[in-house]
Amino acid sequence: MSVKTSFKPPFKSRWLALVAAGVIALGAATPAHALFGIGDIVLDPSNLAQNIMTAANTMEQINNQIKQLQNQSQSLMNEARNLAGLDFSALAELRATLAATNRLIQEAQGLAFSVRDMETQFQQLYPESFSASISSAQMVLDARKRWNHSLEALRTAAKVQSQAVQNFTADEQALTDLVNRSQSATGALQAMQATNQLLALQARQSIQAQQLQLTQDRAVALEQARQVSAHERAREVRRRFQGSGTPYTPHSVDFYGQP
Repeated sequence: MSVKTSFKPPFKSRWLALVAAGVIALGAATPAHALFGIGDIVLDPSNLAQNIMTAANTMEQINNQIKQLQNQSQSLMNEARNLAGLDFSALAELRATLAATNRLIQEAQGLAFSVRDMETQFQQLYPESFSASISSAQMVLDARKRWNHSLEALRTAAKVQSQAVQNFTADEQALTDLVNRSQSATGALQAMQATNQLLALQARQSIQAQQLQLTQDRAVALEQARQVSAHERAREVRRRFQGSGTPYTPHSVDFYGQP
């Protein structure tokens, strides 16, 4: 919005000076109380000067109001740009990649991830000691289950790693788009929204790193628990083989009556 006015302060000052000089000259040539009549029209020089000064002041006020309206219009335009929303969102992509990793973890076989189920299964498959009531066949079966759990934990960690590698391409594209949107933002709101989405991308990558670390640590923990159980099982098998009676004591034997 642009409004131009023909009155400017320098021109107004010169114009008022000329009018004042004419009125003074006219007043000096005739008495202050003299009136000039042209037909039925009566001219009063002092009243004319007052009217001219009033008109000039009014014109100056109008000019100031026009400038104020121009400033207000520019301010509204700036506010409109600042309040313009960003026509791009990477939130759906971020949620999709995070959900894919979560799905791999939920589909994992082996020891449960829930605290209550995990505690029950762990006590059954990884006991502190093997009682005599457990048969040898059951110990072999439990050892096989422990081996399967370790294998599934390693498989889940490998799947999450593969998913993380696939997410790198999507993250790179999302990062490029968000940086471009941030740099080309026309207002404060667009820049803020782009920054928030960049922070969301960083948070999603941090969660993915935690998921990856969780599956790797779980695989290591189950393998260590399996090795401890294997040692304890071997000790129990050796104890059963040796038995609890008096061990065999060697002694000399005479053959054919000869010492």
